[in-house]
Amino acid sequence: MKSPVHPCPLPSDSSIAALAAGATFIDCRQTLATDPERTAMRHVLNLMSQTPAWIDHLMSLRNRVVQLFGLKDLGRLTRIDLSRPDENYQPGDRVGIFTLISQRPDEVLVVDRDKHLDVHLSLNLLPLTADGQRPVVLSTVVHPHNWLGRLYMLPVAPFHRVIAPITLSAINRR
Repeated sequence: MKSPVHPCPLPSDSSIAALAAGATFIDCRQTLATDPERTAMRHVLNLMSQTPAWIDHLMSLRNRVVQLFGLKDLGRLTRIDLSRPDENYQPGDRVGIFTLISQRPDEVLVVDRDKHLDVHLSLNLLPLTADGQRPVVLSTVVHPHNWLGRLYMLPVAPFHRVIAPITLSAINRR
């Protein structure tokens, strides 16, 4: 079941909100999850593992192109071990193409750091609605370090604004 996704502000009490100052790109989307017990980490793992194939193919293309400019190959978004328990993830561990900074049952903060920019992504679970659904917020904050980071974001930002809602809309898939 696809869930409607809407733009929203960064959750004010989230870890990623503190990273917004000076960012050149901020994107934040919200939807409703029907499984109120699922942790933020489990949502992140499920969403990454269910990335549509065309998005994973775009990542492969991105990896080939950016290597020409000396940037790192991030790998695939779908490279996720769903059998690994949430609590076994520790700061510094890889979560798909990202590195885990922190996790709580209601929030996961990950980052991809490269010489040209830092991309922070968080998933926050908000309090239950009256009908027992859990609002889920997916946020992205980007800090470029140089002209290459700013140039990189020119084509990436529009793709991100398409990909993030598509990915988040699958939050209720098993």
